[in-house]
Amino acid sequence: MRTLFVLLALLIIAPSFAQSKRKLISEIEAFHASENERFRNPETSPLKYNKIASFTELEVYPIDLNFCVKATLVRTPDEEPFFLRTSTERLAEYVKYGEAHFEIDGKELKLNLYRDPRGNESDEDILFVPFTDLTSGDGSYGGGRYLEFPIPKKKKFYLDFNKAFNPYCVYSDRYSCPIPPRENDLFIRIEAGVKDYDKTK
Repeated sequence: MRTLFVLLALLIIAPSFAQSKRKLISEIEAFHASENERFRNPETSPLKYNKIASFTELEVYPIDLNFCVKATLVRTPDEEPFFLRTSTERLAEYVKYGEAHFEIDGKELKLNLYRDPRGNESDEDILFVPFTDLTSGDGSYGGGRYLEFPIPKKKKFYLDFNKAFNPYCVYSDRYSCPIPPRENDLFIRIEAGVKDYDKTK
């Protein structure tokens, strides 16, 4: 009887898991498509003007749901605003909102999550996560990549590295981009998200 219950449970769970997997992949594909459209549009593209016409699409790692990880949000209240160095002389002000604790390939990892304390209403609910990993300079941009997402409504949430994107200063020197702090160095290869940009194209 117990075996029957297990088999019935697996039959129920399997379609649900497959649907969830398809949904995650569709969301990632939609994100990549949206980014490509942003780069093609002269009004929103971070590319130098003479590079827009020849742009086709961003080079990304194959979608890998092993890099869409379930993370635990740990709030760090009463943090004071601080300044991140940038690719220019400008300093970018942020405040630490909390930490994301997660695991990849059996390694326990942590990333600091930041928020712009001066953000307007459209920014105040967005978390900013600059990070580097072992692909930085070896497949992805050497200066690191970013994640941005709404503040999770629950303690458990998905951290999706398939949506990692490059700082805009990769594409043009008219941008000033925050440099990931050492605390957000990941000693693992995150082969997901956007790859380094080939400026020769």
